[in-house]
Amino acid sequence: MHRLHAKIPPDNPIKPVKRNIHGVLLLDKPHGISSNKAVEVAKRIFSAAKCGHTGTLDPMATGLLPLCFGEATKFSSVLLVANKAYEATLKLGFLSTTGDAEGEISSLAKNAGNPTLSQCEQTLKHFTGKIMQIPPMYSALKHQGKPLYIYARNGETIERPAREVVIHSIQIKSLINDELQLGIQCGTGTYIRTLAEDIGKALGCGGAYLTQLKRTVIDRFDLSQAQTLQALQEMDATERTHYLLPIDSFLQEFPVITLDEVAALHIVQGRLISSPSDISSMAEGNTVRLYNHQQQFLGLGEMMSEQRIIAKRLLANSELLGIAV
Repeated sequence: MHRLHAKIPPDNPIKPVKRNIHGVLLLDKPHGISSNKAVEVAKRIFSAAKCGHTGTLDPMATGLLPLCFGEATKFSSVLLVANKAYEATLKLGFLSTTGDAEGEISSLAKNAGNPTLSQCEQTLKHFTGKIMQIPPMYSALKHQGKPLYIYARNGETIERPAREVVIHSIQIKSLINDELQLGIQCGTGTYIRTLAEDIGKALGCGGAYLTQLKRTVIDRFDLSQAQTLQALQEMDATERTHYLLPIDSFLQEFPVITLDEVAALHIVQGRLISSPSDISSMAEGNTVRLYNHQQQFLGLGEMMSEQRIIAKRLLANSELLGIAV
């Protein structure tokens, strides 16, 4: 198995004091490090007390990896289920034990990996919309409490049920000999490695594996907005803090409800409150963004019966809430 190591900032032997910072960082993850390693480096760069990522990118993959600091980690699940876009390069007529360039590569039948552009266009039509996928063995999905990749490394294969995923679109960017480059827009839970293998088989190539994978979009965020670890390391503390987005920046899909002082205090105390009179009727079960009268984000609430609201997930820090609790 081949691993390439990205250039990342060196460890600092002097341990800085950890800071309670809150917000979302759009990171351009480099090739060769895991998402957890990227979190570790970012925490050190920001001297942050708490940080987590919002959806794993394999070490060979690059691109957009939003990181949540502090109280933003409470809402990271929203990005986990968001739509995503990728640029993927498939090597046709070959197989990899991991589905990507990090595995052991084996070639298939000679000339198996040379379909025409027309064949690719016709085949890819069958991979848009709702499709079924069997998750790869080299994945973090768990079986009896252990990630599947642990079984895979021990040479074991666990039966995995197929799951439904949604592929919104697949665009051919280039086809040169046995390398097919695609632009893919998909829903949550899609394994691009598995998609590559399945496309290779459907093309009559016997299979395919990923030689490159870049995530370019999550939700409404684009890779052009992201910063690299190296660039962040070279900034001073004030400059890099400017790249932290507000906690509510990735919650824009939820409607806004502004509360007066009394209602804001009651929601923080865990009480049911009535929806403001100027808010039109919302269906029971809807998630809403809650703000106080100073337009400070409080957290997420849920609509109950009779237009009442209950707290779903709130900021814990009273300074962030802007409320004397």
